[in-house]
Amino acid sequence: MRGHRDTPLTCANTSGVSSDASWNHWMKPDSREDSMQVDGSGRVRLVESVPVLRPDEQVLQKMLEGWRNQQLSRNLQFGTIDQRLRMVERFISHVNEDPWNWTPALVEEFSADLRTQKHVAHSTLRGYHSALRAFTSYISNPDYGFDVVCERFFGTHPAQVFFDWNTAPHVQEYDGRPKKRPYTREEISQLFDHADDEVERIGKSGRKGWQAAYRDAVMMKIAYGYGLRFNELRHLQTVDFARNPHAREFGAFGVCKVRYGKAKRSSPHKPRSVLTVWRWTPGIIEDWLANGRGDPGTLDLFPSERGGLVVESTLIRRVRRYCEELGFSDGLDLHSFRRSYATHLLEAGWDPRFVQDQMGHEHGATTGIYHFVSDEFRRSTLRSALDRTVKEAMARKTEDGTS
Repeated sequence: MRGHRDTPLTCANTSGVSSDASWNHWMKPDSREDSMQVDGSGRVRLVESVPVLRPDEQVLQKMLEGWRNQQLSRNLQFGTIDQRLRMVERFISHVNEDPWNWTPALVEEFSADLRTQKHVAHSTLRGYHSALRAFTSYISNPDYGFDVVCERFFGTHPAQVFFDWNTAPHVQEYDGRPKKRPYTREEISQLFDHADDEVERIGKSGRKGWQAAYRDAVMMKIAYGYGLRFNELRHLQTVDFARNPHAREFGAFGVCKVRYGKAKRSSPHKPRSVLTVWRWTPGIIEDWLANGRGDPGTLDLFPSERGGLVVESTLIRRVRRYCEELGFSDGLDLHSFRRSYATHLLEAGWDPRFVQDQMGHEHGATTGIYHFVSDEFRRSTLRSALDRTVKEAMARKTEDGTS
């Protein structure tokens, strides 16, 4: 159990970070006890200071601060860092032990609870393991000095407890749930019609919310129309569309410039240009700009009611509600619009390399993950191949008979 220990400890930051400045008033030359100091790069060393209470809390705080500095130095996204820190805090809260007392048994107990009680997806469990493994690698690395500090104050030191034999492996590129699937063309049509009907119903009722419903309906259509991830969709601005000289029929909306594409680890967002392929797409955007968006005083294409960017959970809830009202089967979600985009283009005969570029994938195998062709497409493809084989065989037989 984590308890209170009246062991001397105080911290000061030589990097000049203001959060550690409050430690300086404890530094007195006439009362010297060994304690620790963490610099801006996450390294710790012993210093001389006065005694303070609860060293376990202070050491843990410095571990988390130091690990955050290390991840910032690796140029990881702020959202990724904050999420990892929350995962570590949840693990500590669950096992009720400080990091220098962690054991493999605690890892397995936590993992079992996530699977049996929380019923988390495989990717979620692997995310926890990855974050916690990185944290324990940091605090157990002698270069950062926490082993010396913990030995001095607690008589033990942190060690790596997340191994290949007690964590979820990542053995294939796609580890999503098998029930996830794209919308069929009929389901897409029904969903969009239902979304439009909701806008009309709310507008006629005189209640608030028609603009938000209209915005969400347009967001669904644009997510499908360009095969966008949600983060790419929410960051779109009115200046992100341009003409395509090779497809003038789309007017000012021939190209969608995606500026917040999915980033690689420790890299900035990857931009790309997505060409407009559906003839109905420009009309959707034009109508939204003329009759729904209004004049919010921002370039954002889809501003929220309070002026910021739309939160993912807002659109997820609406999509889920509409799917339930229409009686759609499980496996459909917000990301299914992106799956549907790739699937329907491939079914329509578009070149796989073109679809790959539109999706922003470096490798064709990644695009293949999104390729869920319909039963009708597979039947027609099979029938066409069989008919072609029979025709070729009959042609050869005729040639043999006449020769």
